[in-house]
Amino acid sequence: MDILLIAGLWLDGSAWDDVVPELTALGHRPVPLTLPGQGDGTASATLGDQLESVLAAVDAVPGKPLVVGHSAAASLAWLAADARPGKVAKVVLVGGFPADDGRAYADYFTVEGGAMPFPGWGPFEGADAADLDQEARDRFASAAVPVPEGVARGIVRLTDERRFEVPVVVVCPEFTPARAKEWIAAGESPELARATHLAYVDLDSGHWPMATRPRELARVLAEAAGS
Repeated sequence: MDILLIAGLWLDGSAWDDVVPELTALGHRPVPLTLPGQGDGTASATLGDQLESVLAAVDAVPGKPLVVGHSAAASLAWLAADARPGKVAKVVLVGGFPADDGRAYADYFTVEGGAMPFPGWGPFEGADAADLDQEARDRFASAAVPVPEGVARGIVRLTDERRFEVPVVVVCPEFTPARAKEWIAAGESPELARATHLAYVDLDSGHWPMATRPRELARVLAEAAGS
């Protein structure tokens, strides 16, 4: 199966470099995406530009791809399901939940000079970054691409209720499936609360398993593609 890989904030397609060969060895066709404004040098990119890039990748696949969204990009994966409900086979959300209609995509940190730079490790101390050693942290920080303001503060628009029929797998790295279920039941993800086919997978890692647990993450994605 074709597996489209969308990394979260500050990351380009190279974030999946250790996952790609593992997925290939398992018989799948991984397609890591470098989004406009996050690795292609387009500082003025918008959320709409990023969605167009994802949809172009979806449309380029002969069959129905598995669309993987990591962290904030869970919203992009879900937007793809909304825009192409008959074309997306399944959505996998790694360490993230889709934003609701009318909410900002990822307006989490300070915007400086038209972009949202990586804020340092302070906000991620604890379970998020517990499995990243100093070398990995330095490598991440040096490669981090500031997210254009038009992306971070872009408004999510969801229009097609057929998205709720697209199967969803929530991969739980720094939190447990039980905790994810509690959050959804408490109303913290109205979109996932309405998903008809919702499954959970536990993954013992921090927030960036593509860097710290690439083989395990690849296996999870391969199982999602095969189920």
